[in-house]
Parts: sequence; C-alpha cells; structure tokens
Amino acid sequence: MSLFNAVKVFTATKAKEREELGEVITRWLNANPDIDIVDKDVKQSSDNEYHCVTVIIFYRKSPLSNE
Repeated sequence: MSLFNAVKVFTATKAKEREELGEVITRWLNANPDIDIVDKDVKQSSDNEYHCVTVIIFYRKSPLSNE
C-alpha cells in the first residue's frame, strides 16, 4: 500500500443505508476533489439480525487541505 495520511470510513447496517452507500461515497469523493486515493478495503460482517458493510478509503490529502 502506498503512503497515506488520512482515512475515511463509511459504514451501513440498515438495508436502506446499504442501498445508499455508493451514493454517499460518491458525494464525499465529489466534495473532496483534492485527495489522492491510494487504497481501499471493503468488509462485511453479519449476525442473525444485522448485516454491516464497511468501506475504508486510505488517501493522501494536500497539506493545505482543510479536512
């Protein structure tokens, strides 16, 4: 994995949240055009009642960035 200086984690447990997760991530990416994504990871966990999806984005941001 390349060097990164920031991480963003998106999670969704409820069905509607999981359905909208891609759009949520896309909005965040569009709002942060000055980042350079260096890696990502997707995890899923579940039990008898819940299914959780987690998307982890490892990125570099400019030292001048406000985030």
